[in-house]
This record gives sequence, structure tokens and C-alpha cells, in this order.
Amino acid sequence: MSKTWCDIAWDEAAPYIDKIKDLSFIKELMAGTLKQAQFIHYIEQDSIYLGEYGKVLAGIGAKLADGGHRSSFLKFASDTVFVEQELHKSFSDDLRNNQDSVATPTCLLYTSFLNKQLAMEPIEVSVAAALPCFVIYKKIGDYILQNQSNKSNPYQKWINTYGGEDFAEAVQQAESITNELAEGATPEIRQKMTEAYISTTKMEWMFWYSAYELEKWPL
Repeated sequence: MSKTWCDIAWDEAAPYIDKIKDLSFIKELMAGTLKQAQFIHYIEQDSIYLGEYGKVLAGIGAKLADGGHRSSFLKFASDTVFVEQELHKSFSDDLRNNQDSVATPTCLLYTSFLNKQLAMEPIEVSVAAALPCFVIYKKIGDYILQNQSNKSNPYQKWINTYGGEDFAEAVQQAESITNELAEGATPEIRQKMTEAYISTTKMEWMFWYSAYELEKWPL
């Protein structure tokens, strides 16, 4: 059986996925030893990111020609808002005490890149750029679930959110749509899709790394 576009893109991204698994943020999250300040910094930035990501998904949905694809992406957008609200609610007391509500350089880079793809590139490229956020969170969530040893992990709610079956179904839908779009695209557009996919995969690494470092604007 021949590989799909998503299979090929994932293979090309594999070295960066390994680097994500090797991040101190991921290792300590899995062990339940991550400092609360680092996790809250991450949740705060993720909330900002998800707000923009949901808009991008809705924008993609509005541009898709296929009605089924359009409905799926609009649902992805609404589900993203729900996840943002639920995770924010789970750590609301800590977030209320955290005044760092401005997007960090990494968060701004990532969201700006996604918005640029939506505004300037063919819809296939925008979909490919948005996909790693789906796929990587599922893969990393599964990886943590399979390898964690701390049964009283303070971050278990986050882990369960992305390591569960409900999220798996959304990822499969997103990959299926992306593969359909890739099949109908020119070789040049498929190459742009791959480049966008690799870029946002790298930004996923940057996002977790910046949270661990408690990144702030230097000026």
C-alpha cells in the first residue's frame, strides 16, 4: 500500500518529533515533576494560541469547497474553543494570579505564520500548516500515556485531553481531508504543503521549549 501525503510528511518531520519527545518540558510533564510556573506559563500561552488557532481553523473551513470538509473544520474550530475554555477553567486560580497575558515571541511567531498561510497561500498549504498541532498533540499525548509512571500526575487532565479516543477521531478526520487535498494538488503545491508542515512542527518544539524557559519579551 502506497504512503499517503500525511505519511510522507510525518516521516520527514520524524527528526523533529524525536526532539520534541526529548524536551525537558515533555519529560518532566510525563513524570509529573514539571514546575507549576512552567506549566502555567504554557497554559497561558496555549490559551492565547488556541484563540488564534480556532480563528484559523474557521477561516480554513470558510475557504474549503467541499461541504463535508467545511463542516469538519468549523467543528474543529468550535472544539478548539471548548478545549481552551476547559483547560483554562481547570487552572483558573493559578491563571488569575499570572499577569503574563501577552503573547510571547514564540507564540506570536506561530500564530502569525498560520495566519499568513491562510491569507497568502493556497488552501491546501494552510491546511497542511495547521495539521501538526492536531497530529503532534495526539502522538505526544499517546507517548506520555504509554510511558508515564506517576499515577498521581498533577497534569493528568491535560494528558488525558490529548491522549484520548475523542481527540484521535478529530486527528483522523483532519489527516483524511489533508490527504484528499494533497491528491488533487500540483507537485508544487504539495511541496509547499510539506514545507509548511515542517515549519509548524518546528514551532511546536519551540512552543514547549519557550514555556520551559519561561520566555518573555526582552524589552
